[in-house]
Amino acid sequence: MNHYAGLDVSLEETTICVVDGTGRIVKEARAASEPEPLIAALREIDLPLERVGLEACSLTAWLHDELRSAGLPAICIETRQANAAMKTMPNKTDRNDARALAQIMRTGWYRQVHVKTRQCRLWRSLLVARRTVLNEMRSIENVVRAVLREAGLKLGTPGRPAFGGRVRELTEGDAPVTKLVEPLLAILSTMLDQLARLTKQVQDIVRQEAVCRRLMSVPGVGPITALAFRATIDRPDRFRRSRDVGAHLGLTPARYQSGEIDIQGKISRCGDELARTALYEAAHTLLVRSRKWSVLRAWGIKVAKTRGMARARVAVARKLAVILHRMWSDGAEFRFGKEPSAPVALVGA
Repeated sequence: MNHYAGLDVSLEETTICVVDGTGRIVKEARAASEPEPLIAALREIDLPLERVGLEACSLTAWLHDELRSAGLPAICIETRQANAAMKTMPNKTDRNDARALAQIMRTGWYRQVHVKTRQCRLWRSLLVARRTVLNEMRSIENVVRAVLREAGLKLGTPGRPAFGGRVRELTEGDAPVTKLVEPLLAILSTMLDQLARLTKQVQDIVRQEAVCRRLMSVPGVGPITALAFRATIDRPDRFRRSRDVGAHLGLTPARYQSGEIDIQGKISRCGDELARTALYEAAHTLLVRSRKWSVLRAWGIKVAKTRGMARARVAVARKLAVILHRMWSDGAEFRFGKEPSAPVALVGA
């Protein structure tokens, strides 16, 4: 008889539950959330395991890879689907969660999550680190602006490298304000240097990645977007159709249907938020800053004129996801298309 295991992983300890083909609990145990203790605990059970299920979390990729390397049939399952099954338990405990995961493995009622390669996970961590530094810099800059406004000083919109110099110029002669903002400017200076280092790392990676260089031939797609897409998709053959990528990244409308009710709402925003944001920004750049004619931009401008710029950005971002995936799968370059003899106005979006 086949047996199925569910692992409820927490930071320090993992709860293990094993059931047989009829759903009867055969074994329950606990082990440290480390590969070696988990492998030892599962092998001590000494039963043929058909599937070993882990709910997606921060430790899952690491543990999944190690369990797979040890020859165990580890499967990472989607969090929302696992939570739906766990809600059937009257009490929320680690033991009950492990039991629910084991039953999910037995019934096959799960959606397997693709575990990215370690290289892609590292690339994504780099992008998250860069974005975190950038967001914190914006927060500190806003604090400095607020302090200056309290003193009746309007900073304007200087570029980030000139931000500190402009603030010192305005606060010259005002000792209390200078004393207040100088530590913040020192922090910003350090963060600016580190942001440049992280950005250079991204550029160095993209320069060596042939896939990223090909994706950057699309107007509006820069190093950040190319690497974010590369790290998120990992393997293009995961998707049977290129248009599935848009739904995977949460760029398609959510739908609610029940009886006579059929509502198509806003985009679902499921999937990887980092890649979705990068594609949205690339779409904005394509529509607003790019001046070279392309079929994609002409189509986006047409959507903007009829549906508004916000919807056009989302529509172009979704189409970008499809185009980038197809270019990656086929090894093709971006095709700008043939400009019509009577060109459509490309400005005024």
